[in-house]
Amino acid sequence: MASFLFGRIVRALVTLWAVLTLVFVLIHASGDPIAVLAPQQMNAAERATLAAALGLNLPLFVQYLRFIAGVLHGNLGVSYYSDTPALPLLLARVPVTLELVGLAIVIAALVGVPLGIAAALRPGSLADRALRGLSVLGASVPTFFLGIVLIFVFSVLTNLLPASGVGSIAHFIMPAFTLAFFRIAFFTRLVRSALLESLAQPYVRTARAKGLSEAVVVLKHALRPAALPLVTVFGLQFGQLFAGTVITETIFALPGMNRLALEALFRLDYPIILSYVLVAAAMFVAINFATDLAYGLIDPRVRHGA
Repeated sequence: MASFLFGRIVRALVTLWAVLTLVFVLIHASGDPIAVLAPQQMNAAERATLAAALGLNLPLFVQYLRFIAGVLHGNLGVSYYSDTPALPLLLARVPVTLELVGLAIVIAALVGVPLGIAAALRPGSLADRALRGLSVLGASVPTFFLGIVLIFVFSVLTNLLPASGVGSIAHFIMPAFTLAFFRIAFFTRLVRSALLESLAQPYVRTARAKGLSEAVVVLKHALRPAALPLVTVFGLQFGQLFAGTVITETIFALPGMNRLALEALFRLDYPIILSYVLVAAAMFVAINFATDLAYGLIDPRVRHGA
């Protein structure tokens, strides 16, 4: 078990370093922030002074070393526009994004998993065909369109839910459902496929031949082997949502970290962008690490390296 954990930790650190290095190179190749920051009336000498004050006049390799040192010390510089430390500014937005993503995943799992189980237990039935049709619909509706429709129905017409901002759980219901709608359809199809494959295995037929109840057969003998792909997908979807809620945060005017990162990207605010990449990459690495640990708990063969 110790070697299993050590290998995962080393791989996670290498992945984090590679992502940060790649993004550092790409954003420095994307444009000159001085051209965005400096007013048009600034002369060349004033622009050079501004670049020196921000450390953008240094060689790229020196900037990279300073960036890595900042990562190790938790200091990624000051935002070019707000003149505040970039990493704390971004971290202050993370709870909003986490609450939104967590609620969306919970909704998707609580609805999608039971629907997938119901479809797998009656393959080819009317209910199965109806659920598959609904899953196709859920995968086809664009997120931005669904969000606008929900605002129109529940805020403009009925005034049941707030259309924007934060303050209570009511502010997160519509944006969370907007994100969860596609995942409900996805989880339904995934659970149905994995459970159908598991139900066809000999050990399930043996369990039924022993006279076990259908609930025990499905939940204990069939669903657990089917859980490995589900754990993988749940982890990937959480990571994808954590770094991919920018449209939803913009539509519902949520002060999340993805909305801040989008604004920083338009402004070429390097410290905010790099802080965002650090937080998002760390979250992805943490999710993958937790997924690997879950594999070891579900399947001992993974834990022992078999």
